[in-house]
Amino acid sequence: MSEPRPLLRILCLAGFRQSEHGFREKTGSLRKALRGRAELLYLGGPHPVPEPAPEAGPRSPEEEPRGWWFSKPEAAAFSALEEPAECRGLEEALGAVGQALAKHGPVDGLLGFSQGAAMVALVCALAQAGDPRFPLPRFVILVSGFRPRGPELPLLSPQAPLRLPSLHVLGETDRLIPPRESLDLAGCFAGAVTLCHPGGHFVPAAAPQRPAYLKFLDQFTK
Repeated sequence: MSEPRPLLRILCLAGFRQSEHGFREKTGSLRKALRGRAELLYLGGPHPVPEPAPEAGPRSPEEEPRGWWFSKPEAAAFSALEEPAECRGLEEALGAVGQALAKHGPVDGLLGFSQGAAMVALVCALAQAGDPRFPLPRFVILVSGFRPRGPELPLLSPQAPLRLPSLHVLGETDRLIPPRESLDLAGCFAGAVTLCHPGGHFVPAAAPQRPAYLKFLDQFTK
C-alpha cells in the first residue's frame, strides 16, 4: 500500500478590494478540487480599502476589504489598465508578503488573483533577482492576472522571462482584466501554461477546469 503523497503548501494572495476571509470563501470549490493534493493558505493586502457603503457592525482584519497598492496619489483606488505615476503602498505590501513567507514557509507555490496575481509576479521577479525576502517558489498559479504597471516596478518582460512553472487562468468574458492582459503576463514566464474558461472575473474550479489544475500540480508531487 503506497503512502499518501505530501500536501503542497500554496500561499494565496487575494485581489484588490477583497478580504482574506472573503477570498477563502470564494475559493471553496478550488479547495475541494485540490483536496488531498494541496493546502491553501490565505493572505490579504496590508492596506484597508474603504467600502462605498460599509455594512453595519465591526469586522475582523481578515474580513476587511484590502489592497496591495494604490495607483492614485491620494485616493484608495486602483486601476490595472492605466499607467500610474506611482504605486503607493507597494513597499509595505512586499514586506507583508515577505513576513507571511517567513511565518508560513516553506511554501511550494504561490497563487494570486487579479491584483494579487500581479503581486505574485512582482515577488517572483524580485526572487529571481536575488531579493533575500523572497525564496523562489516551485510554481505559481495566476488567475485574472496582468503585468503590473508603474515606473518603479521590477521589469517583467518576455525578453527576460521568469524561469519557473506557471499556470495562467483567464476568463473569456472578464471585463475587469481582459484576457489579453493575462496573456501578456503569461508571456513573461518561460513555458507558461494557460487555462481559458468561459466566465468572467473569478477563480474557476468547476468540472471542466479541475483536470488542468490537477495536471499542473501533479508534476510537483511525484
